[in-house]
Amino acid sequence: MKNMKNNSIIAVVIGALLAVIIGIIVWNAMSMKSAQSDGARQDKKLSVVTTLFPLYDFAKAVGGAYADVTLILPPGVEPHSFEPTPSDIVRINQADVFVYTGKAMEPWAEDMRSGFPSSVETVDASQGISLIEAVFHDDDEPVGSMDPHIWLDFDNAAVMVSTIEKAFENRDPAHAEAYRANAADYRAKLSALDGEYRQSFSACSTHQIVYGGHYAFGYLAKRYGLEYAAAQGIAPDAEPSAKDIADLVAQVKQDSIKYVFYEELTSPKIAETLSSETGAQLLELNAAHNIAQDDYIQGVTFLGIMEKNLVNLKVGLGCR
Repeated sequence: MKNMKNNSIIAVVIGALLAVIIGIIVWNAMSMKSAQSDGARQDKKLSVVTTLFPLYDFAKAVGGAYADVTLILPPGVEPHSFEPTPSDIVRINQADVFVYTGKAMEPWAEDMRSGFPSSVETVDASQGISLIEAVFHDDDEPVGSMDPHIWLDFDNAAVMVSTIEKAFENRDPAHAEAYRANAADYRAKLSALDGEYRQSFSACSTHQIVYGGHYAFGYLAKRYGLEYAAAQGIAPDAEPSAKDIADLVAQVKQDSIKYVFYEELTSPKIAETLSSETGAQLLELNAAHNIAQDDYIQGVTFLGIMEKNLVNLKVGLGCR
């Protein structure tokens, strides 16, 4: 009897030890699985879809190594008349973050945002920015239409960068510190570029920009106290009247303007007409809505485009 009792005790002890060992093994397995899952989340990049090139470039700068940023606007395509394809909508629905400029620039995005799944952080980059009224030229642009080219004021661009940063931090708090550092670095570059612009325009023979394209540089002109006249309204397909062209020709001749600017990605025929009528030379002024395929492949940046604009503006305005 005594031996049987001892055997029972030994069996209970062994059973308890086995239970503890099995528990430890299960706990370790679960811990390893959790660690692997956490590691997978750490390794997975934030999926970001943007509409215009400035947003694409801002998001890449802020996201750095932790974000996979795509541009739904095909390189070389003029953005004002762009409409997303069904595959574009699928890409947005599958993204972690979707960034658009605002309802003044992409009304389709504003209309669709309520239909995006809650898993998509939808970001209106114009939040916190005061829009200015656009100059209008036809019935498609009634009085009070707002100018959507907000990124051409570098203070606005800095606000857009901060808005993108906050969205990234919200969706991926594990890398919040990196996003904050990247955003701060980019805002510092914008501030430095703003200083270059201010210094450059402090000593110029003229402060008049005559633009043979659509009205895109109202924010830049307002920021630096420049006079700005464009041949078209805020939409590139707005056709200027014969009087609009005649008025610009008269202005160029009267004020002895030596350079007329033309825009990117569209035919420069209006600027060429102004040039042939006045003898003024042509210079590009790029609003950076989008970039050409070659520039996209070469990794052209928003800051690089703005630096090139400054070079041409200094020549066109006769700045020392």
